[in-house]
Amino acid sequence: MTKSRFLAVVTALALLLAIPTAVFAQRVPPHVFVGSVTLDGATAADGAAVTAWIDGEQVASTTAAAGMYSLIVDQGDSAYAGKTVSFKVSGAHAAETAEWMQGGGDELNLVADTTASGSGSQGAEGAAGAAGPAGAPGAKGAPGATGATGPAGADGADGAPGPAGSDGAAGPAGAAGADGADGSGGALGVVALIIAIVALVAAGGSIMMGRRA
Repeated sequence: MTKSRFLAVVTALALLLAIPTAVFAQRVPPHVFVGSVTLDGATAADGAAVTAWIDGEQVASTTAAAGMYSLIVDQGDSAYAGKTVSFKVSGAHAAETAEWMQGGGDELNLVADTTASGSGSQGAEGAAGAAGPAGAPGAKGAPGATGATGPAGADGADGAPGPAGSDGAAGPAGAAGADGADGSGGALGVVALIIAIVALVAAGGSIMMGRRA
């Protein structure tokens, strides 16, 4: 027998001895359970409720202390012999069960899980609550990807004529023209010129002579 089992049996016997002999004379000795208590993977807190159940009815209760419990399941006026005793820790079903025996004493380490199925019946769905206030605007999202290029637009109308430009610089001189053809009657022109000169000389002489007279 291990040390823990020995302590459990000793505790069970101590609980049985604590019950007055006169009570035993009138009632069937109870079944005592002792052991550790674990809830959701951790040692149950001091004061956590530990209850025993038979046929869906609670038949005993106690509280955990320093991660341990001790529970006396008294038969009372009912016949519990051979019936299965189940346990709950803070309302959550423990995985362990035991068979009730008159005057029995067991070390039973209870492990309960509030998330396990069957820990409690599910209540009916409540009515929908009123709509809450609008939330604050969310942060600005990142820029989206560049869209595809659209089709080319139609040609625009012709613009109005611009103002006249300023005069350009003078161009270079043109090339010299070709020599003209010789005129007709060239000799006669020379003779006429000589006659005119003689006439002018004569006229000039007449004027000079007249002034002297």
